Amino acid sequence: MKILVMGPGCPKCEQTEKTVRDAVAEAGIAADIEKVKDFQEIAKYGIFSTPAVVIDGEVKVVGKAPSKKEVLSWLK
Repeated sequence: MKILVMGPGCPKCEQTEKTVRDAVAEAGIAADIEKVKDFQEIAKYGIFSTPAVVIDGEVKVVGKAPSKKEVLSWLK
């Protein structure tokens, strides 16, 4: 599983990355988590508001920090 956490490093982006890492650890799954800060790379996914989370190429959330419960539901 490949998870991209997209955002420039704002507090909400940092919180999103922490939430995703916590959820992956709780779920006990193997996932490659990558932080993407480059706006051109983020725009390639059609994302123009951050934070955003992309799992295996599918955009899951844009413009808000998800809850751990939300992230866990995406991982199943």
